[in-house]
Amino acid sequence: MNWIANMNNALDFIEENIESNISPEEIARVAYSSKFHFIRTFYMITGMTLNEYIRQRRLSLAAKDIMLSDMKIIDIALKYGYETPEAFSKAFKRLHGISPSVARKKGKKLKAIPPLSFQITVKGENRMNYRIVEKESFKIVGLSRRVTTKNNENFKTIPKFWREVNESGVCEKLFNESGGLGVMGACINYNRDQEEFDYLIAIEGDKIKAVDDYKVADVPSCTWAIFESIGPIPDAIQKIWHKIFAEWFPATRYEHAEAPELEVYLPGDPDAEDYKCEVWIPIIKK
Repeated sequence: MNWIANMNNALDFIEENIESNISPEEIARVAYSSKFHFIRTFYMITGMTLNEYIRQRRLSLAAKDIMLSDMKIIDIALKYGYETPEAFSKAFKRLHGISPSVARKKGKKLKAIPPLSFQITVKGENRMNYRIVEKESFKIVGLSRRVTTKNNENFKTIPKFWREVNESGVCEKLFNESGGLGVMGACINYNRDQEEFDYLIAIEGDKIKAVDDYKVADVPSCTWAIFESIGPIPDAIQKIWHKIFAEWFPATRYEHAEAPELEVYLPGDPDAEDYKCEVWIPIIKK
C-alpha cells in the first residue's frame, strides 16, 4: 500500500539524516502527509513520539560509537546534536542506565534501539463500525487537565481523571445537564514540542451548573469519522484508538484534520461488556 511505502520512506529519511537537524515538517513531507497527521499516527502506532524515537536512535548509534571507536565523547555528543557533554551524558544515562564514560569500559551492557519499519498484518478481525458526519462548529464546557504523552502517561492520567470525576459525583451531574452528545472526553490544544495536550471531561455548550471552575473550548466545523466502541472502559476504547491509526487511516483516503478529538460517552454501565461509546476523529480528504 502507498501508505506503508510512504511511512517507511519517512523512516529511511530519518536514518539517512540521523546526524542532521531534521524537522518534523521535512519527515512528514517525505511521507506525503501533514505534520499533524504524521506525528499523531506515528505516536498512536508506535507508542512513542517522533522526537523520542529520533532521540533513542541517536543515543543507540552514539553507544556504538563509544564502544567501537576512539572518538572523544564530546565529539560524539556534537555528532548527534547535543551542544554540551552534560546534556549528552544525562540523555545517555536515561536510556542506557550508565554514563558514556562508564559505557566505554569493556563488558558493559547497553540498549540497542533498532530502526522501525511499518507493516500491515491482516488478522481477519471484525470490521470497524464507523460513519462519516458533517457538523457545524460548537462549544464544549467542562473540567480540564493538562496531560503529557511522555512514557505513555496519558493512558494512566486520563483514566485516573475520569475516576476522580466519577467518584466526586460531578460526572453524574454532567450527564444530567448534557445534550445528545452525552459526556465527552476531548483532546485539545496539542503542543507537539512539549508532548502535551489538554483533556476535557465536558458536555456540549458554554455553561454548566455542575462545577464552578470550568473551561470552555471551541470545536470547529469539520467532517468527522465516528467509530463505535463496544466493551468495558478504558480497554475497549483504547483498542479502538489504536485500530483507527494502525488500520483505518492506512486503508482510506483520509488523514487527520488539525482539530480536537472527542470520546463520546453515552448513558450505561462503562464496566459492562456491551457498553457502547464513540470516538470522533476530525478528518480531511488527502
